[in-house]
Amino acid sequence: MAATAAKGFGATCPSLSTCYFLFVVFVVSTIFHCHRRLALVPAPWAYSAQVVLVPRHHPQEGMFTINSKGRLGNQMGQYATLYALAKMNGRPAYIPAQIHSTLAPIFRITLPVLHSATARGIPWRNYHLNDWMEEQYRHIPGRYVRLTGYPCSWTFYHHLRQEILQEFSLHEHVREEAQKFLQALQATQAWRVTFVGVHVRRGDYIRVMPRVWKGVLADRGYLQQALDWFRARYRSPVFVVTSDDMAWCRESIDSSLGDVVFAGNGLQGSPAKDFALLTQCNHSIITVGTFGIWAAYLTGGDTVYLANFTLPNSPFHMVFKPQAAFLPEWVGIAADLRQAQQNRV
Repeated sequence: MAATAAKGFGATCPSLSTCYFLFVVFVVSTIFHCHRRLALVPAPWAYSAQVVLVPRHHPQEGMFTINSKGRLGNQMGQYATLYALAKMNGRPAYIPAQIHSTLAPIFRITLPVLHSATARGIPWRNYHLNDWMEEQYRHIPGRYVRLTGYPCSWTFYHHLRQEILQEFSLHEHVREEAQKFLQALQATQAWRVTFVGVHVRRGDYIRVMPRVWKGVLADRGYLQQALDWFRARYRSPVFVVTSDDMAWCRESIDSSLGDVVFAGNGLQGSPAKDFALLTQCNHSIITVGTFGIWAAYLTGGDTVYLANFTLPNSPFHMVFKPQAAFLPEWVGIAADLRQAQQNRV
């Protein structure tokens, strides 16, 4: 009986060749599915860029780089300013790895990346920039220059607008996702609509603007005026709202006319997705912050922005010039400063 049981066990046990075949199938299947998943991850290293790895690769003619500070809008300003000033001064430009990791998953940027180990061995001359172009920036002294500050002004790079637009062109998969959202909205309309991207910045500015800069954020009144400005000029506008505070937007923006859509079903989206969506619209409404300014700059079309949002004695005027931030053809609607005046009292 024992012999019979052993014989039965041997008959049901798979052969060595069968086990090997199943193992190979398992490994190949695992590699295939992992590859498919990794292909969907927009990691910074997935995008090609020239990288300076070792000190002996230092350009003999010198180089320009720039500090990496802030979030998406700030780093776009730093990239564009570096691009323009390096070209203006006849120096090659290299971006820090931090800027590459922020921008490369979204845009087709081309500037080479300066490896951090290499950067530490370079005798940099730090050169501070104001947030607007000055004549002295055309002749910046030094061979190895690190630009510093928070530059984000069209006065640095507007003469290279087409090149900047090319640098900040979206990767195809990013653009297609935004277009898919807008096409779905268009499909619900009986006639062709005009898309107006709306960006409402709040976040940390809720605290910083009144306490530090003696100013206000966009309120219901401003947003209503901005929407009405487009309604008076375009037959079928559809307003696509993005924000870092979508709950406030849903409560504060009147959507009763059926022409207001809150992106992401009214939930806060990723900065990259929001930015792509805004730039695929035809026109822009922006509030405060470099994120909205850049979205409007890349979009083109008409732009309405929040103007005069700080008190006359605000320290913000020392670091920010409205005429250097907003293009002359953009339309400003003055903020209601009564709340800021009450805070001062």
